[in-house]
Amino acid sequence: MSRIGKRPVDLPSGVSASLSGQTIEVKGPKGAQSFTATDDVTLTVEDNVVTVEPRGKSKRARQQWGMSRTIVANMVQGVTTGFKKELEIQGVGYRAQMQGNTLKLNLGYSHDVDFTAPEGITITAPKQTEIVVEGADAQAVGEVAAKIRDWRRPEPYKGKGIRYKGEFIFRKEGKKK
Repeated sequence: MSRIGKRPVDLPSGVSASLSGQTIEVKGPKGAQSFTATDDVTLTVEDNVVTVEPRGKSKRARQQWGMSRTIVANMVQGVTTGFKKELEIQGVGYRAQMQGNTLKLNLGYSHDVDFTAPEGITITAPKQTEIVVEGADAQAVGEVAAKIRDWRRPEPYKGKGIRYKGEFIFRKEGKKK
């Protein structure tokens, strides 16, 4: 039995969910999202509660059960409060700044890195060494933050690069004589 799948998803006030076949659409103050579940699970919406049940005892049905419930819960959280990832830049001369919808990064390359924010994602740079990625879709926010981090991953010797806020980088000792 899936411990995650058993728990129903409560819909807060201001959020509505509509079901058509295997597709659920959740609407809230921050937008609307939809998800099409596989045929291994059954979705039901009753009294501002969304429940997910498996359609059998197969391994695939049990896997889809927990995953589908988590996706629906993330959609509800996304349209109410949204998701946020914070990045920090460490390194001499490494900077970030917003110019319209484009994030301009100075990361020690011979050129500036320009990253355009995709639709539905808001990128801000409150300081030159901080980047905040916000949006309603958890997967899209994480993917954008990972793409920005990939431009200069933190290295283990000096710790320079772009890291998630609060991320611990295991430091290595340098070469000895």
